[in-house]
Amino acid sequence: MDTAPDLGAPGREWWRHAVVYQIYVRSFADGNGDGTGDIAGMRSRLDYLSELGVDAVWVNPWYHSPLHDGGYDVADYRRINDRFGTTAEAEAFIADAAAHGIRVLVDLVPNHTSSEHVWFVEALAGAPGSNARARYHFLDGLGRDGELPPNDWQSVFGGPAWTRVDDGQWYLHLFDDTQPDVNWDHPDIADEFDAVMRFWLDRGAAGFRIDVAHALTKAPGYPDAGLRRNDGSGTNNPLPYLDRDDIHPIVRRWRRLLDEYDDRMMVAEAWVAAERRPLYLRPDEYHQAFDFDLLSAPWDAGAFRSIIDDSLRAAAAVGSNSTWVLSNHDVVRHATRYGLPDGVDPSRWLLDGPHDGLDVERGARRARAAVLLTFALPGSVYVYQGDELGLPEAWQLPVEVLQDPIWIDSGHTLKGRDGCRVPIPWEPTGPSLGFSDVDGWLPQPAEYVDLAASVQGDDATSTLQLYRRALAIRRQRLRAVPGELGSSWIDMGPAVVAFERTDGMRCIVNMGHDAVALPAGTVVLTSSPLDGDRLPADTAVWLT
Repeated sequence: MDTAPDLGAPGREWWRHAVVYQIYVRSFADGNGDGTGDIAGMRSRLDYLSELGVDAVWVNPWYHSPLHDGGYDVADYRRINDRFGTTAEAEAFIADAAAHGIRVLVDLVPNHTSSEHVWFVEALAGAPGSNARARYHFLDGLGRDGELPPNDWQSVFGGPAWTRVDDGQWYLHLFDDTQPDVNWDHPDIADEFDAVMRFWLDRGAAGFRIDVAHALTKAPGYPDAGLRRNDGSGTNNPLPYLDRDDIHPIVRRWRRLLDEYDDRMMVAEAWVAAERRPLYLRPDEYHQAFDFDLLSAPWDAGAFRSIIDDSLRAAAAVGSNSTWVLSNHDVVRHATRYGLPDGVDPSRWLLDGPHDGLDVERGARRARAAVLLTFALPGSVYVYQGDELGLPEAWQLPVEVLQDPIWIDSGHTLKGRDGCRVPIPWEPTGPSLGFSDVDGWLPQPAEYVDLAASVQGDDATSTLQLYRRALAIRRQRLRAVPGELGSSWIDMGPAVVAFERTDGMRCIVNMGHDAVALPAGTVVLTSSPLDGDRLPADTAVWLT
């Protein structure tokens, strides 16, 4: 494997081919034995991440927060949550990671703050029309006495996006009512986030993952959205509070700031239509934007080919690169999604079932095949913690332990995202399988025992070992290639995704029901065993 890169070297554009590992702090590793993950635990697992072979980590919000929404309700952007550690420990983690050849991306939340942020406390104490209130979206209500919300906007989590305060005004929150949206028309907001960015860049952060990048600005006059399309599920729709063109001057300001720091970068969480994504990737805006289309794609070769072609073409047109994602902290884990019957909504299946329709083995096989596909594609890849262990969704969580605000805000109609946030199993024994010395903040399902990292590390056929081998090959032999496939697609029938890279490696994924004959070549890696010279269903192979 290559030696650790020189993280100080400018202009490397390291992110174009990087494998970035997402750490959900609360659930990665507990270093102080209180049942909650923390920075000390993260530092203790850097050898594991180095052996895995990732280039960078993205750390979910580690700031001071009441954790009403897992840290995305930030009360202080410069202070580490006491449950996670201290700012000095965060600096030490960034330095330790660099010593392992790993960069650190910090999660930035610029659309909203916590309701416990000093600015919002000042806003509640201030009068209508005050400067403190102008930092947020406070409006008078409708109706005879202002008893109705200012408009029909709905929270992504469910219910109205407005909450009334004691003096009768309403404030906007596109998410939970503990997450008031800030008003980017107020100059204090831009100045503050400039300062926050510099704070973390000066401490060695490699850049930022920007939360809800498509929702910062709101339409003047706050027009109704139309309830029919305003249910929080259709974020690709042109709503008056999503994907507005006046977002882009904000992004260009950030890009100028990052460019002062040589090789830093930022990646946008922008749930927008595919044809709109390139607007966020122009040369003076984001370096990357997550391509989420595979997250909702059926296990179908035609759908995958179309998404891959569209993503590569759109990114190349603006000089960026595709950014592949199969799972993250907001969606049902793909090892479970791929085991569900066709047409099932994974988020509703968690509560409504039918749970006996889940094919665990099929989901695991498809998950292994999908990772070889994404690792072979041009561009970068983001791996959610536990993907490398093949962790399924912990869909069995009893409702009494759920902490995701979606469970409450949806009126108990959606179970929420806790099932993908269950603590990582490191060992096959102990109260929380090596995550902590005590029970973890969420319980782990029984099947996590056999998926523990220490168990898989000794098993040559395990998913962990597959990831390690794939990442080693990727680093040694699959260096950055032009971001287009074009005529490199190989026609092996409608149920197969197959292409040849410019470096000569071929990736073939059988998404059909029947085995297919392999072309001549040397097998480099397979996601599951071959059937002689045939590629079984739900299996991927790398060939030279």
